[in-house]
Amino acid sequence: MNAIIMAGGSGTRFWPASRASLPKQFLRITGERTMLEETIARIGPVVSSDRVSVIVGKLHEDISHRLLGDTAVQVMVEPFGRNTAACIGLAALHWRRRDPGVPLVVLPADHFIADRVAFTKTLAAAAKLAATGSIVTLGILPTRPETGYGYIQTSETQSGRPELPDLPSLKEVECRNVTRFVEKPDLATAIGYLESGQYLWNSGIFLFTPETILAEIEAHLPLLAEGLAEIDEVIGRDEYQAVLDRVYAGLPSVSIDHGIMEKTRRPLYVIRSEFGWSDVGSWQALYELRRGEPATQAATETASQTSLDSGGNLLLGHVWTEDSRNNLVYSTSERQIALLGVDGLAIIDTGDTLMVADMSRSQEVKLFAEREKAGG
Repeated sequence: MNAIIMAGGSGTRFWPASRASLPKQFLRITGERTMLEETIARIGPVVSSDRVSVIVGKLHEDISHRLLGDTAVQVMVEPFGRNTAACIGLAALHWRRRDPGVPLVVLPADHFIADRVAFTKTLAAAAKLAATGSIVTLGILPTRPETGYGYIQTSETQSGRPELPDLPSLKEVECRNVTRFVEKPDLATAIGYLESGQYLWNSGIFLFTPETILAEIEAHLPLLAEGLAEIDEVIGRDEYQAVLDRVYAGLPSVSIDHGIMEKTRRPLYVIRSEFGWSDVGSWQALYELRRGEPATQAATETASQTSLDSGGNLLLGHVWTEDSRNNLVYSTSERQIALLGVDGLAIIDTGDTLMVADMSRSQEVKLFAEREKAGG
């Protein structure tokens, strides 16, 4: 299998650490490596680095090459952001020429997965199903009535779509038909989804062959297909970049979910997955993700890099704490930070900006990112 890693997001919910020039996928917030590097390493057992394409915007071309320049990973640059359907379609053109018929796994660059063995086992099974011409996605078994995720409604059988192929690899996973994709629900709806047992979280991870996804784009997104066909004609030629720039400027901006997954009549399957997935969508989500780490230092000591102390404070930087509980501190500056008698705060210090927030409202920090963008 080959891989497309989408690394063009802006990560506004991780402001002020995540900025236009250095979004979330290029931050070291879930470990010692950037989230992009972690994503590449995670799929390593089933996809070697020379079979990975990372799709980035022009603004992040240089940092991507600096980060991945010593690897065999291919960095592919979009001249303009046009959402996920264009991004995937462009990469699929190149993979169809290089490795026709081989399944592609499409992954966001900024997610976290705890159980890598279970994850790669699931990917391997999904790839064999995708090789039959089907579209496969990974759905996450919900653990709470989450209102921040999209959902996938599932069924044992689906009218108008064939039953599951008889593949040995599918005996090791739970695979269902997709009934529909659902937007982020309100709390009451999310509770109903959880109780029904029919819904999974939408991980944003898809598998298909290049031929399958390009045929679907042609069937459901004709304007995008027309532009991709023009680009396809000049791949490997001197005029490629000029044509890419010109065509991309006029491409429609549409997600793969809305443009293809909600319309396709192909066999569409979801594998019910449990491997410790998180989209790490906010500072609070990062805190919840890492609070299970062993406490490494007493609350009054200095955390030079990363620690969860005995007070439940997640400290990523140079921090002293006293009588403080359940706080997150993320600092990329050399300043000493001291907490006294506080609880449930997110404190983010990037040298040029200091943010102090109620951690339970950390989803709202994107308002500051929008204000910063509006102010130039």
